[in-house]
Amino acid sequence: MTLSPTPRSTIRRGRHHAATERAALHAVLDAALVCHLAVVVDGAPLVLPTGYGRDGDTLYLHGSTGARSLREAATGVPVCVAVTVLDGVVYARSAFDHSMNYRAAVVHGTAVPVTGPEAKLHGLRVLTEHLAPGSWDYARPPTPKEVAATSVLALDLAEASVKIRSGPPGDEDEDVAANERWAGVLPLRAAWGTPEPDPLLVGDWEVPPHVTARSRAPLG
Repeated sequence: MTLSPTPRSTIRRGRHHAATERAALHAVLDAALVCHLAVVVDGAPLVLPTGYGRDGDTLYLHGSTGARSLREAATGVPVCVAVTVLDGVVYARSAFDHSMNYRAAVVHGTAVPVTGPEAKLHGLRVLTEHLAPGSWDYARPPTPKEVAATSVLALDLAEASVKIRSGPPGDEDEDVAANERWAGVLPLRAAWGTPEPDPLLVGDWEVPPHVTARSRAPLG
């Protein structure tokens, strides 16, 4: 399936970096762990990092019921969610042509409050499994009080755009011909570290298999 651009989601700058397949949108969202939620509060923009999770073409966001950004987003006002995965810094021959290799997605829409215990638990499971796969079935499940204290929003991925840049710098022909400066890409490769036990653990605990598996999986 392909993306169907709207006036808000149509890429105008750097169109050659636009990705048109919906699978590209899913891939970017699945690769990152943090999104930035933008909403207007009291006439001023508010942009906050938050965790998220994707289930099909639905993006789940969550936070405390006291979070002003989520309370405002739940009122039906337009919101925007952005996700970026940085893959490297592009060193060009000219300062003007320096750039970054990246994968980025922007989603526009109206967030819908997720109500009802079962629906909220589903959203929370999606969020938890995106951040820490295997944890939902391993950890203690949320209590009714914890579920009530958590706001869960669902955002449809119908209106979205994706830009991807990869490869070497795009220097001017005369700079390339002059051959006076080094140019190339410094890749950025993130990796998980060794799991660090909570000092409050009592006894000889082994790291659970789902944590070990996560620590060995590629990041991004």
